[in-house]
Amino acid sequence: MHFPILKYRPALFFIAAVLLAVAATAQQIPSELTVRTQDSPTVGESEQKHSLYAGLGGGSNLIYLGSTISQDQPFLSAALTYGFKSELFVTLSANHLSDRSPFLAFYNFSANYIHTVNSWFDFSLGLYRYQVVPSMADTLFGSFNYADAAVGFDWKILYTTVSLGGFIAKNGGSYIQIKNSRFFETPAFMNGRATLSFDPYVNLLFGTVITMDTTDGSGTIKEHPGRPLWKGTPPGQTSSSTSYTKKFGAIEADFGLPVAFSTDVITIEAEAGYLLPVYTDPEYPEIKGFVFLVSLYLRIF
Repeated sequence: MHFPILKYRPALFFIAAVLLAVAATAQQIPSELTVRTQDSPTVGESEQKHSLYAGLGGGSNLIYLGSTISQDQPFLSAALTYGFKSELFVTLSANHLSDRSPFLAFYNFSANYIHTVNSWFDFSLGLYRYQVVPSMADTLFGSFNYADAAVGFDWKILYTTVSLGGFIAKNGGSYIQIKNSRFFETPAFMNGRATLSFDPYVNLLFGTVITMDTTDGSGTIKEHPGRPLWKGTPPGQTSSSTSYTKKFGAIEADFGLPVAFSTDVITIEAEAGYLLPVYTDPEYPEIKGFVFLVSLYLRIF
């Protein structure tokens, strides 16, 4: 038997992804962006073609692809998402960073298409724009565009998402993420109107890593969203004191436990995560340790 929340879960998980991934621990492309085939019934003829969602979210740090966009500051986000047939979603969100002025530091726009092929396979495509206010471009990041594609495999015991993404820019970096998760849900309660779910995951991030060899030693850095890919002599060339080599390698492992309370119109989700970098960056501090996130999202229609 399917309860009302199950019909809306793909879209509700999407707005959670917007608030907690596009805006929060977005070092990963969350599997919730792809439809959970084992939890999503076939779309019926009576389901509305159009949907609208509003959401609020916040957390201890705003991370994207292993880099702290908020410069280790807590953040708040508000988002509005339009959905069509529970497959195409367009989202606009505004973001506030603690102790920063103006109040809204940057905006992000996303367009995503998600589709369930069968009971064990689904895929998604995404296009994103991050727009920082001009007065904060030097302290945060430069505005940038990003695109990704992901495939999801339901092994019943585990759900695996493989994502490939990259910056739409000259010499833009590319990333691969491999995420394994396991979704659990309690039986419905509150007269069948609510559920409690858990979705622990392990995510591995791979991207461009640059090795620097200098007269004072050597080190590694990675390409950062919205920031110069490197400073000084480009990779492959050598200056009098430093040489650079560029390769694709492991960047980060992260672990998380999202917990969500859901009804047919509202979802409250909290997530505790831990980031473990596997590179050393002499120019930007490592992003390591616990991250805490919370969101609330509402289906308007």
